[in-house]
Amino acid sequence: MTEADELLRLVRVAAAAADDKKADETLIVDVGDVFAVSDYFVITSGSNPRQVHAIADAVEDEVKKSGGPGPVRVEGLDQREWVLMDYGAFVVHVFHREQRDFYQLERLWGDRPRVDWEPLNPRSESA
Repeated sequence: MTEADELLRLVRVAAAAADDKKADETLIVDVGDVFAVSDYFVITSGSNPRQVHAIADAVEDEVKKSGGPGPVRVEGLDQREWVLMDYGAFVVHVFHREQRDFYQLERLWGDRPRVDWEPLNPRSESA
């Protein structure tokens, strides 16, 4: 597996970990060609501060379980409105829904390609 493939695998693990905690509208944005610091953004949100914290914890745990590093830096965990988890080559943004609506990162990076990913535990249609 190449370094680029391994990076993309870890980014997908982060997205799936957020989804596993019932995060809303999780997406991966490829910013590598236009953003010098990171290659990917994972953008997701929770409906309340407790869920935002749980999502951030799950992302960190699953990335580590998958052989990835811990984040280089985490900001906003105490406030639980916008948690930024900097892994170097990728950044995870976990928003409280209101903050996500306000900052609209998807709109800012709207012209960038999205990356497909699969849930860790697919939800049934009846759930």
